[in-house]
Amino acid sequence: MHAASTGTSTTPETPQAADSRPPEDVSAPTTTATSTTAAVHAVNMTKTIDERLILDRINFTIRPGQYVTLLGANGAGKSTMLRILASLSQPSRGKLTVFGHELTRASSPSLRARIGMIGHQPMLYRELAAVENLTFFGRLYGLPDARTRAMELLEYVGLADRAGDPVKAFSRGMTQRVAIARALMHEPDLLLADEPFAGLDAPSTRMVELMLARLHDEGRTIILTNHDITQSLRLAEHALVLHGRRIALDEPTADLDPEEVLKKVGWTSC
Repeated sequence: MHAASTGTSTTPETPQAADSRPPEDVSAPTTTATSTTAAVHAVNMTKTIDERLILDRINFTIRPGQYVTLLGANGAGKSTMLRILASLSQPSRGKLTVFGHELTRASSPSLRARIGMIGHQPMLYRELAAVENLTFFGRLYGLPDARTRAMELLEYVGLADRAGDPVKAFSRGMTQRVAIARALMHEPDLLLADEPFAGLDAPSTRMVELMLARLHDEGRTIILTNHDITQSLRLAEHALVLHGRRIALDEPTADLDPEEVLKKVGWTSC
């Protein structure tokens, strides 16, 4: 969803190699948000597309460093919400502020520089080596020493020994780890994780879970969308549930039971 992703391959990789070693317990070479204002604050945020109401007077607040899961059935407005949160779209009415700055068409580029995106599609060039992919994206963000930053992040995700290998040789799990490194290249304060576990096997899923948990521990603000309610409530500390174009639940995950969430939004299974 970054502007930098234009032209990249979005075809899921078929596992072709066993995952390399797991990431070592090293701190990410990043700076984290220190603002005392809310990370994200929505006031009566409304979105219409082609005169169709998608989001209706949405209100919520996300604190800096909070790990939030955004849940909702298909068609509930999650994708639209993510596009707005990623500064790729603006509310039709109401207001959204990100780290104290209101989202407008004029402010979108500067806000986008503070946001990283991990999706179920890796947004990487398959023919390029891992380090070349990250260096390319780093240069798009104007980083002065993008290659050094790329190698630091490949070390962080446990793939420094595979830095020179093309992404097409990686398993799905390894590719997703490179995608996480890509999302961190410009040191974003807010990380949007859109179905990051899609297509991963159990070991790779656990590895990505641990990486997101580590980023949260280091102070990142994380918003996770995921079709697995039980997993989402286990990973995140707070849940926002979209239903009927509005926020139906806004509560700590410790207070929520998966079955109660299902009943609230009319789903049939976790």
